[in-house]
Amino acid sequence: MSASLTPRAKFATTLLRTAAALSRATGRGDGSVIGGRVGLIVEPRLLELLAEGRHVVLISGTNGKTTTTRFTTAALEAIGRVATNSFGANMPTGHTTALAKAPKAEYAALECDEHYLGQLLDAARPKVVALLNLSRDQLDRAMEVTALAAKWRQTLQASAGQTTIVANADDPLIVWAASVCQRVVWVAAGQSWTADSAICPNCGAHLDRFGEFWRCTNCGLNRPSPQWSVAHQGEAVVGPDGRRYDLRLQLPGRVNRANAATALAVASLFGVDPAQAAPRLSEVASVAGRYAKVERDGRQLRLLLAKNPAGWLESFDMIDPVPPVVLSLNAREVDGFDTSWIYDVDFTSLAGRKVVVTGDRRTDLAVRLEVDGVDFIVVDDIRAAIAAVPPGPVEVVANYTAFQDIRAEFNRVN
Repeated sequence: MSASLTPRAKFATTLLRTAAALSRATGRGDGSVIGGRVGLIVEPRLLELLAEGRHVVLISGTNGKTTTTRFTTAALEAIGRVATNSFGANMPTGHTTALAKAPKAEYAALECDEHYLGQLLDAARPKVVALLNLSRDQLDRAMEVTALAAKWRQTLQASAGQTTIVANADDPLIVWAASVCQRVVWVAAGQSWTADSAICPNCGAHLDRFGEFWRCTNCGLNRPSPQWSVAHQGEAVVGPDGRRYDLRLQLPGRVNRANAATALAVASLFGVDPAQAAPRLSEVASVAGRYAKVERDGRQLRLLLAKNPAGWLESFDMIDPVPPVVLSLNAREVDGFDTSWIYDVDFTSLAGRKVVVTGDRRTDLAVRLEVDGVDFIVVDDIRAAIAAVPPGPVEVVANYTAFQDIRAEFNRVN
């Protein structure tokens, strides 16, 4: 838990909580961002002061941060209270609010935006950092992915200290970034999207792939042997000692089993017995609305968030093969205005089923589906999409602001 705060920090924390409460009361959001902003204006070191004395893990990557953070929180709760930014406010303002809301929590599991990892390493001084994956995202405003990996590598090298890295052995960009660290625990978390790691990040030569294994024949960078992995048969995670830990996850897909493996690896570094932690992961049914099931007009909709090519491919792996699919695409500021990335997504797996397209950029998405030979209908909004499909299960895949629009329509708060 944080050390005794200075009077200035206590005042900043009080203002933070007040601002956050006002935001919630006026329906402007959960208050994490505005609360943290107010607190940091009053005391710029507030995040550092609130983190002092706690056992912190930072979780970062392009996809899966929120889910892995939720799994990690569930696992760590086996041994104590955990402060966490459970609504995904993953920049310093959100981290500050998360810590301020849980002053007695000994542990903190914080989702961290990829571009703020260095700042959080300095401020929170984490015991563990989990690195999930890196792929293209928000093309018009985000850093090119190899450049981001280089930034991570430089940041990690400069702050080796007492931090242990839990890293995805299947992502060459993650391996290259983490390989400068003294203590790394490797997880076979998989990599369904390989287009952003076709060349070696270290020397620029072509990477050879043989099933799960990859290597650079020029400089020798290669897939390290993982200590943690997802079992090839059944729903289980295999630990460093070869023991299997059965999973009964409510969240679908292999990617979530990989997220669970990372969470168990992280929790074990804090002294949590994986056999004790694994059952707790099965209690996670929805993560900030993702994977939520909504009943509307005789339709049972499952909501899936997909923000970039890797995320859309993972979502297609999760959906059931029979029900109709609603696809919703926006291109607002937080999504990135450039939608050209949809041409990197293979939509052919949707052929032969009922597909409904909506969202601000539904026309862009319709053209893309036509190129892949997928039949579809275009509608104005989610209400029209519901009306266009028969009663029964429906899979809904949407990018960030489209997902939030759909959640607002259903008036969901979690």
